[in-house]
Amino acid sequence: MGLTDLTALRSTGRVADTSQRSAAAPGITITTDFEGGNLGKTVWVTDTYLRCIMAGEVDQDGRNRQVSWFYFRIDGAPDSELTIDFTDLKGEYNFRPGNYAITPDTPPVYSYDGRHWTHAAKADWSAVGSSMRLQMKPARSRLWLAHIAPYTNHNLARLLDSIKGTDGLKYEVIGKSVQGRDLPMLTITDPGISQEQKKVVWLMFRQHSWETGSSWVGEGTVRFLLSSDPIANRIRQETIFKVLPTQDPDGIFRGGVRFNAYGYDLNRNWDSYDPVKMPEITAARNAIFDWVDHGGRIDFFLSLHNDQTNEYLGGPPSSKFDVLGQKVLSELIRTTTFDPSRGYVKDPDRVTPPQPGRMDIVEGLYYKRSIPAFLMEQKIAYVNKLGRWPSVKDRLEFGKGLVKAIWASLI
Repeated sequence: MGLTDLTALRSTGRVADTSQRSAAAPGITITTDFEGGNLGKTVWVTDTYLRCIMAGEVDQDGRNRQVSWFYFRIDGAPDSELTIDFTDLKGEYNFRPGNYAITPDTPPVYSYDGRHWTHAAKADWSAVGSSMRLQMKPARSRLWLAHIAPYTNHNLARLLDSIKGTDGLKYEVIGKSVQGRDLPMLTITDPGISQEQKKVVWLMFRQHSWETGSSWVGEGTVRFLLSSDPIANRIRQETIFKVLPTQDPDGIFRGGVRFNAYGYDLNRNWDSYDPVKMPEITAARNAIFDWVDHGGRIDFFLSLHNDQTNEYLGGPPSSKFDVLGQKVLSELIRTTTFDPSRGYVKDPDRVTPPQPGRMDIVEGLYYKRSIPAFLMEQKIAYVNKLGRWPSVKDRLEFGKGLVKAIWASLI
């Protein structure tokens, strides 16, 4: 991340400068000057006690404050027990105040190399104080901490570079973000077999920048689909996969939460058309609708998300897609670590179109083109089937299982 980029971002008020040294903690620094880094104001109370006043992020109207992301590095950490308080955690979700994105069920992760992540053993949370306290004894003087394991634009670029030129892969740029970053689309299939009879699956990842688990699943999905695995080979022969790996590269870059550079939630506003303030939605919608309007079929569309504690598959308003949704859900439960807390969800407010500016992608695709679109929430909290909090390896493996479950439900 260059100094020019950081200066521009900070001028918008969306990234706080938290690289600082405190007289109370000589030789210790807190840094967020890297891609995805963000925190808020930090104060060293003592040499071993750090208070982080969380910045959070709001939408275009200054509402729906979310505190779902932090990612920073400590240099010169003491070799004694370190106490970190994360404060000002209370937020608002869908105009309902009192929401907490950081809870007792979501202990932070830490890393000593910025690549391998471990969940903290203990984090005490207080709703009264709207805070979480982390106590740990660092094994090294440099460590990174984050809400969940980060996945940046650099991670995606590395993936794309590693698969470039692979048989069965077509790479396209369908548009640009507010700040001019590419919005890629991958088409994966066996080009040597007629496309006419193939099933068509669309997968969308990372509508919200904090939901990094979605991107790890997406990477696992792409790597499996392009692998030499016999099942992957058969899937390519029978299916076309359209993969949208990222929807908010600007938010990923600055360490955002769920709003684009203009403050618009990219999983709302699907009833709006504004290619200037919401080019990310415009690009995805145009790609999907152009496919359908030119005779392309869509047998299953899925947007994958992360939630703190909920895990479920949500379907479109029409009951005609319930059988398909239930079939995919059953296959996921049977063959993967998917551990739904709510099962198959049909939200009551999806009976009729939502209020202007509140239509999500499932509703938008259904109401505009009657597409069988679904949304999956995958929790970042403790997973009973795993017997632990999910790791990066678990997410990558789930990507493989997700593809197989969808394919098995369509054949």
